[in-house]
Amino acid sequence: MPDTEPQLIAIDGPVAVGKSTIGSLLAQKLGYFFVDSGVMYRALTWKALKTGIELEDEDKLSQLAAETNIELLSGEKPGIFVDGKDVSDELRRQEVEKCVSLVSKVAEVRKAMVEKQRRMARKGKVVMAGRDIGTVVLPQADLKIFLVASPKERARRRYLELSNKGEKASYKVILDELMKRDKMDSQRAVSPLKPAKDAKIVDTEGLTLEQVVSKILTLIEA
Repeated sequence: MPDTEPQLIAIDGPVAVGKSTIGSLLAQKLGYFFVDSGVMYRALTWKALKTGIELEDEDKLSQLAAETNIELLSGEKPGIFVDGKDVSDELRRQEVEKCVSLVSKVAEVRKAMVEKQRRMARKGKVVMAGRDIGTVVLPQADLKIFLVASPKERARRRYLELSNKGEKASYKVILDELMKRDKMDSQRAVSPLKPAKDAKIVDTEGLTLEQVVSKILTLIEA
């Protein structure tokens, strides 16, 4: 470990590349707080669907983002709370997954969420995962990681994840939606998905979660 431990570690990458699981494991090994920015957008999407807000109504979505209280629990028993309600088990549902890009592309929504994420990072010793952490949310991060894997590999992982939970899943549908999501994320006008200029690219193809975490730990110790 270097003389000065990194206080902020940013982990970015496309959907289903393993950011959340890898970030959580890394944070546990380092004793850091883990922030999954993606799950925060899913939480807001869940609330929008629950309250019946039209997802094309950017004004109402922006107001919802400003007013909604989102809290994260890190560690061995992670959880996410929306206005005091634990919604952890609701956020991987297909209807939420399908709609989250519509919510997250709204400029004022992202502005509100970025402020919440920066607030969480102010105490330091944070691992934060998402799609614009190293470029927008925490450009001052001490270490920036950008995870990559092929669309087919990421779709396979998501298919296995859903199947293991007993949910009906179609590999082809997942692959199609994943590629559509990649296009939306990389081409959106606000905070498009791209690695920061000083990010370390880590290819996760064919690696276990532990092997990816070990690669990142090696970068920290360098």
